[in-house]
Amino acid sequence: MSAAAHFAQSYAEARQKFLAAAEAARLDVEAHWHPLLGRDGERLAMDVLRQGPRDARRLLIISSACHGVEGFCGSGIQTALLRDPMWHETLQALPDLAVLYIHALNPHGFSFWRRVTQEGVDLNRNFHDFAHHAALPANPGYEEIASALLPAHWPPSPADEAVLRDYADRHGERGLQTAVSSGQYTHELGLFYGGHAPTWSNVTLRHVLAEQGRDAQHIAWIDLHTGLGPCGHGERIWAGRDDAASIARARQWWGPEVTSIYDGSSSSAPLQGLMWNAIHEACPSATYTGIALEYGTVPWSQVVDALRADHWLEAHPEAPAELAATIKRQIRDAFYVDREDWKQQLVEQAAVAARQALIGLASSR
Repeated sequence: MSAAAHFAQSYAEARQKFLAAAEAARLDVEAHWHPLLGRDGERLAMDVLRQGPRDARRLLIISSACHGVEGFCGSGIQTALLRDPMWHETLQALPDLAVLYIHALNPHGFSFWRRVTQEGVDLNRNFHDFAHHAALPANPGYEEIASALLPAHWPPSPADEAVLRDYADRHGERGLQTAVSSGQYTHELGLFYGGHAPTWSNVTLRHVLAEQGRDAQHIAWIDLHTGLGPCGHGERIWAGRDDAASIARARQWWGPEVTSIYDGSSSSAPLQGLMWNAIHEACPSATYTGIALEYGTVPWSQVVDALRADHWLEAHPEAPAELAATIKRQIRDAFYVDREDWKQQLVEQAAVAARQALIGLASSR
């Protein structure tokens, strides 16, 4: 079966392929049902599948669709692994190890071709201590350019684009990327909005991690993403706290090419409210090692333009149907390259990273 056969054209198709692969592997799926329906009226779920002993001391998590529309990539990879006989043989040889597939962390965004959740929140900026009313991070850079990022009319005017160019001239392209993407908590309809309360996906994921990881002493996590870097290249970005020993362990497992937002080596800007913080709270006794496997699609400027258009459309439901359709296609194409060679690259790199994670876990003491 070609790699492309594991990928889909909609959330509903992706879920069907994932469930079919699970059934073929004689594995049970636990559906955590979302309260809303999808774009085509389909039921939405965060699906959880465990392969291996319930009491395994070593656990590998492979998750998809943290950022909704990026789920086309992650779902295809998860399904490809479930369809891979060699993968199953490897796992059977490791009796004290289990793999947890979390399909569609953000099923609503996946279905509606949005990066954010149904609350309009970037899930990977949403993990803060909201309960104790801790101060949320400020982002003065975003405040300065917010009105130009999401203007009243679409497409943006030359004056709007000049504001962004001026900011980049003063702070550099990296500075502009940081202002746009690091997370903001004041513009509810804006880009990379982190919210003021835990989202449904946040709450549900915490429950899954606590339940599935309670017996694990060592946990690895590969979270699948798209939208940064050269097309088809999977950057291995450290996904955890700024801890030198943990980052060094990740580089032992996945190679010295593992990058980090903390030392500036990653294509990602420094971020706030990261999802992976939840693992320390849900499974505090486990040693944690994780990466975001981030695959490139189109240049960053095109990704940002697609996000700007999508957020503008959400704020303007009266937009002409033709413009709306163009914007939705633009956002999907920014995060999903619908070509067979791209999909093949994704599956091959993910298979290597997953096996490296198994080796790393198996050697953990």
